[in-house]
Amino acid sequence: MPTTCLPDRRVVAVTGSDRTQFLQGLVSNDVTLAWAGKAVWAAFLTPQGRYLADFFIFADGERLLLDVWDAHAEMLVSRLSRFKLRADVNLAVTDLHVSAGWAEAQRADKGVVAADPRLPEAGWRAISEHAEPSDQYAAYEAHRIALGLPEPVDCKPEQTLLLEANFDWLHGVSWTKGCYMGQELTARTHYRALLRRRLVPVRSETPLPPFGTTITSEGKDVGELRSVSDKSGLAFLRREAWNAPLTCATQSLDVHLPEWFEEKP
Repeated sequence: MPTTCLPDRRVVAVTGSDRTQFLQGLVSNDVTLAWAGKAVWAAFLTPQGRYLADFFIFADGERLLLDVWDAHAEMLVSRLSRFKLRADVNLAVTDLHVSAGWAEAQRADKGVVAADPRLPEAGWRAISEHAEPSDQYAAYEAHRIALGLPEPVDCKPEQTLLLEANFDWLHGVSWTKGCYMGQELTARTHYRALLRRRLVPVRSETPLPPFGTTITSEGKDVGELRSVSDKSGLAFLRREAWNAPLTCATQSLDVHLPEWFEEKP
């Protein structure tokens, strides 16, 4: 069964009567859409609209649970706490664990469980008190890279725009809920079509070079390799290079745009 614990994830609990309203004014997606069995994917941005962190929001009774990258958990609690003022909100990193299942994996029957809101093919995610040992993490990474799904490691804090990482096409942004931190630049980029690059899946005939390797086309830098799984990877790539001959280190690359991509070269 393709299921695995996700050791690089932590869970932040948000409690208090103002928890939903508090997050609603700070994150990129509509927090009110998180309810039992339905998670919401959202990001927290700088005031200038640059990426700081992303997370999955689960509703669990009188609290919201944020499934967030381990390296971002403490930072997220610290930064969000600055906006509490008089709101009835408390934030804390918990000892809860995150797991995921995909393909034909049976859905978890314990903990707080919801479908991955990015794509149906992404499977499900669960938050529970106990982590089940698994050797399937590498398989999970291969699966999500093949689907073209970004993880925090693929984004550069205080640099990446949400739309560059395809949050708009993967249900990570609400265009109707109103203002939030960084909303102005995100909306302007969307409505004026200002993007110069996006995160795209790439493949090679041989195992790819390391994360961060520069991608060139006809001698010019056009992108950078991010997550890698053997011969497949993700890369931030300039749009005019999607159909161009690409080289990464000494290897040739091909772009493989997934079906959910709303724009083709």
